[in-house]
Amino acid sequence: MGGRNQELALALAVNLSDVEGFVAASMGTDGIDGPTDAAGAVVTDDTLRRAAEKRLNPEEYLENNDSHTFFKKVGGLIYTGPTGTNVGDITILLV
Repeated sequence: MGGRNQELALALAVNLSDVEGFVAASMGTDGIDGPTDAAGAVVTDDTLRRAAEKRLNPEEYLENNDSHTFFKKVGGLIYTGPTGTNVGDITILLV
């Protein structure tokens, strides 16, 4: 469960775990990411700490292509509702 933007956001959180002060967001401009009601997700250098507090293993969610469930438990889903446009995906990374 989850689309490519949620998967990318989770992968960024895992791969940037040693970087302080980052924020990343990835979303579909149509407001829908995969078979979910979310447009995408946002992660920060705090995302994995919140996951650890809940005893969640983000790598397992990536392996199972279940990023949506991860973000529902940890927070970070972006909801815009359908936008009526489909220009593409937007990914932003700030360090």
